[in-house]
Amino acid sequence: MPNLAQQRIRPEALLRDAAADPRVIGFAGGLPSVDRFPRTALAAAFRRSIERRDVPALQYAWPEGFGPLRQRIAERMAARGAKVQAADVIVTSGAQQAITIATQLVLRPGTSIGVDPETYPSALDAFRTFGSIPTVGTRARVLYRMPVVSNPRGVGMTSAQRSQALTGRRWVIEDDAYCDLRFAGPAPPPLLATARDRVLYVGTFSKTLGPGLRLGFLIVPPTLQARALRRKADDDLQANSLSQALVEDYLTHHDFEAFAKGLRHHYAQRAERLMRAVRRQLPSWSFEEPEGGFGLWIRTDRRADETRFLQRAVRAGVSFDPGTSFQCERPRGGPTCLRLCFSSVREDAIDEGTRRLARAWRTVAGVGVG
Repeated sequence: MPNLAQQRIRPEALLRDAAADPRVIGFAGGLPSVDRFPRTALAAAFRRSIERRDVPALQYAWPEGFGPLRQRIAERMAARGAKVQAADVIVTSGAQQAITIATQLVLRPGTSIGVDPETYPSALDAFRTFGSIPTVGTRARVLYRMPVVSNPRGVGMTSAQRSQALTGRRWVIEDDAYCDLRFAGPAPPPLLATARDRVLYVGTFSKTLGPGLRLGFLIVPPTLQARALRRKADDDLQANSLSQALVEDYLTHHDFEAFAKGLRHHYAQRAERLMRAVRRQLPSWSFEEPEGGFGLWIRTDRRADETRFLQRAVRAGVSFDPGTSFQCERPRGGPTCLRLCFSSVREDAIDEGTRRLARAWRTVAGVGVG
């Protein structure tokens, strides 16, 4: 049995300490690569926005967001097959606010929402905070799905799974955070394109232009639009004007699709490097090759104390995301799972980070590795 000192250790505290320590190779967090932020272009966008005579970047705006930015978003959605107008788009303070508003629109406390066995932890937190109950399966009245690239698995839904999600008259919250980072190329049509009257679509620029902009967007069925705008206004009145101005200017002066293509190539290379390293250093571990996104979902070869493993790993100079934070139903048995993010690790540090992780696993699991 762990002693009281061990019981008080929280994974969140370990991960915060690891993130602040430059000696730790961070496979945790799901952060985009700082090397890929379009800083020069955004700096130019900032200057142009600030020099505008009416300076909307520093002024109040309407809850739904800047009209020109909403038009740009609508055009991108239309290019993917979704019949969306600028008036349908609500600009939000990141995708998380969009998820929260969507939750408040279609869920009631005490009701269930159907999720994948492993999914985005902050969405699970939002559902639980609201009083709803995340459950695995498709029988719930509301579903939460990431159809193009899921988190943490990094894979898309099959045609059959997409069809199943849209059966019946239920609501679907579609989280498309990684749609621009599908390694094989541009994303397929969103579920929104098929069921405009039942899908609440969540998008974001955090995975591409930068999470510090805190800029996402929400598209809801027309019957929910007025309530969604009321929720948005009550939450924070409006999304950040400066961020909206920067992103709108960037989309006006630059080819976002070409930029996203470069990101896909960059992250695909990182993913391949990490997969090779895991296969070499930890051959008993298994994973499904990601189709996009930021990380690998790992299934180890045995059960081990997750927190103790993370503690050992951080001491060894490497971090990872514990699997239970992504799991809707905490497993009572079976092997330990974890997410390893390749997105923000220097490519030349991936091999060393994997070696450190293997040493930590050997200590905790009590077996030879590799």
